[in-house]
Amino acid sequence: MKPRPRPGTEVFGEAWERLFEPAIAHRGLWSPDGAPENSLAAFQAACAKGYGIELDVQLTADNHVVVFHDDTLERMTGVEGRLRDRNAAELVELKLKGTDETIPTLADALAVIGHRAMVHIELKTPFGEVGELEKRVSDILLDHNGPTAVIGFNPYSHAWFAEHQPQILRGLDSYSWDDESARRLSPEIRKSLAALEQVEIARPDFLALGLDMLPSPRADVLRAKGMPVVAWTVRSAEQWEGVKDHCDNLIFEGFAA
Repeated sequence: MKPRPRPGTEVFGEAWERLFEPAIAHRGLWSPDGAPENSLAAFQAACAKGYGIELDVQLTADNHVVVFHDDTLERMTGVEGRLRDRNAAELVELKLKGTDETIPTLADALAVIGHRAMVHIELKTPFGEVGELEKRVSDILLDHNGPTAVIGFNPYSHAWFAEHQPQILRGLDSYSWDDESARRLSPEIRKSLAALEQVEIARPDFLALGLDMLPSPRADVLRAKGMPVVAWTVRSAEQWEGVKDHCDNLIFEGFAA
């Protein structure tokens, strides 16, 4: 059952309605032998199939917002070094996975997508920090007329949007925080993040939860109070079948959702 709309959700307009359907293609509709992840071709493919889109954004050395997931460039471009150390003009020339696709700017991606898809924009802001990325993304979204949401793991980033741009839909990401990168964090931070104790700081409009923490009794309580839950990253129909009664939509890859 769709959570009942909470007071104030009308400000989100179409973005709120499209939060629930259609399903959301993780980093666009990409494949190992086709369009690379987070590429304009992957976004075009998702639009053609009628899906929503999830993508990742971060800042370049000269404070431009580009669409890219990893901290480092090597996996997707074959070039060594960190994305944050390069200027946008350099980055947009790099080829993704040996294709003709290049690293897009967020503005270019949204221009290509237009109004055809709901876009979930994951801000890769380090935990506890808030700054230029939030401001730059906010400015870009104010010039875009399609449905969007900002998502991410940093509750302080969401709090910034709640304070400065409350009309932009916000989704707080979380997962079990039990992988290699999470183990570098202090046990106290990992525990608080996994327990969704950051909800009060973030003041999100919905939750985006990893499959490894679903079903979640805490999320079920919040959902019953009107906060939707989106599952990620779902990689088969069987995985979705196991959690769909506790969720309102899915971010997927590797199968036709």
